[in-house]
Amino acid sequence: CVKFTVAAVISLLLLLLLAGILLAYYFSSPCVHGMQCGDGGCVWESQWCDGVTDCPAGQDEANCVRLHGSTFLLQIYSTQSRNWRTVCSHGWTERQGRASCQNIGYSRGTYFKSGQQKTDSDDGFLLVKSDFNPEASILQHNTCPNNSAVTLRCTDCGSGVNSSRASGGQLASVGAWPWQVSMQVVGSHHCGGAIISPYWIVTAAHCVARASSPGDWVVYAGIVDPLGTLFNPAYSVSRIIAHEGYNSLTRRNDIALMRLSKPLDITASSNIGPVCLPNVGLNITDHQKGWITQFGEIVNGGETKYPKLNIKIRYLVFTCLKIKALVSTAVCLCVSTTGWHSNSNDSGGPLVSLKDGVWWLLGDNIWGEHCTGQKRPGVYGNVTYFLDWIHHQMRVKTKEGLDL
Repeated sequence: CVKFTVAAVISLLLLLLLAGILLAYYFSSPCVHGMQCGDGGCVWESQWCDGVTDCPAGQDEANCVRLHGSTFLLQIYSTQSRNWRTVCSHGWTERQGRASCQNIGYSRGTYFKSGQQKTDSDDGFLLVKSDFNPEASILQHNTCPNNSAVTLRCTDCGSGVNSSRASGGQLASVGAWPWQVSMQVVGSHHCGGAIISPYWIVTAAHCVARASSPGDWVVYAGIVDPLGTLFNPAYSVSRIIAHEGYNSLTRRNDIALMRLSKPLDITASSNIGPVCLPNVGLNITDHQKGWITQFGEIVNGGETKYPKLNIKIRYLVFTCLKIKALVSTAVCLCVSTTGWHSNSNDSGGPLVSLKDGVWWLLGDNIWGEHCTGQKRPGVYGNVTYFLDWIHHQMRVKTKEGLDL
């Protein structure tokens, strides 16, 4: 009996010790039972992407809607299956389209259209309810009438020059590259940038590092020569957002956003329009053909010569090139320049590519000085890598009621 009692007590102590260890682990790791908010908090997995903000900073509803591929296929994250599901077009309305675009980060005023596309989905589809909320109004379903899925265009982007007319080192015509902007400080061109919506410009972080006050900047859109500033409005800047991980020594995370004080009137002029951000799943391969635009000085009967820092008169010129991935992490893209090189005043300028009839923003110029040969290519930030960051910044400002 004594031996049995001792064994029982020891077993009970071991069980209590094991229970204590498990409880300590449970309470020290609050997300054992759910998903981490990012600020130390935690929510149940079922609360993620359910249409109700449970995390203090809204991380649980931050990245639940996305566009996929060159057809802008709408997908919503499903916590039940833990993957992205295609949305069935049955019951879909324009009201739900606007709500989904706002969830991505676009303002109500930029909404373009919803469409349909026949597609196969091995994981099934999501069906919408009558409520317009893009997350809370979904039901999982394995079938969809005619396999017709929703396509969504949150802004009328990607229209531009006919690539068959585009060759290297030429003067750009007005409206050919409608997303290109000239970002100026004290009346002088300082950097380039690309329009992605009526309110937002993508550029490089090092462009704004030394002049971080919005009041220092004005933006001109739709110009190709110095006279363009006389006949086009100067847009003031209300907010500058440089990537919080930007490193001035390595140029890592060299990307920034500018928010204009008032939106560009892209409906009134065909010379101004956004380029499309690269959707998830857009199949851009190595050696993809692309185009870069920059403001250069024109001399010697039309020959393009690149501007020096003290040159204030510049014309928009463009060239075609080949794109090749630079590093395995895909943070950067490098381009084969072959007789063409970028200048420090072209920082932030866009690298674009044409795919399936749409122009996509692939990169922002972060390193181009003295790049004159195949072994010294220009370097561009990979916009696809920063897509979540861009949408997050846009979404925060939209929810603040700034982009109505």
